[in-house]
Amino acid sequence: MPYFDSPLLLGFEHTRALLERASRGAPEGYPPYNIEDCGEGRIRITLAVAGFRPDQLEVQVGENQLTIVGRREPQEGGVGREVIHRGIAARGFTRVFVLADGMEVRTARLGDGLLHIDAERPPPRRSARQVPIERVG
Repeated sequence: MPYFDSPLLLGFEHTRALLERASRGAPEGYPPYNIEDCGEGRIRITLAVAGFRPDQLEVQVGENQLTIVGRREPQEGGVGREVIHRGIAARGFTRVFVLADGMEVRTARLGDGLLHIDAERPPPRRSARQVPIERVG
């Protein structure tokens, strides 16, 4: 990350660590997801989790990351049933998103095989102040 090696960027070690953590994230595409910009600092992450019940899903927020875990036991074909083609995955997953400082996850809702997670970042408080110069000696 050559941009963060500049001597003019002071105190960005945390940002560099977040970028490194995000780049190490699992490249696997399961489950598929969308990220929508809902305006005014709000986003919605939607994961396709067909076949998962609410008790098989877990949404955790901590240390600037959102972690979604799906636990699912493979289903047996049942008495007298043989699966000819399995196109619906019956495996668990862990999906991790790195959150910006101040980002807050508000809700998680499951419906029609989609898990919607809404998050927002309150607007930053911007202010400038004059720093007094002390005379030495």
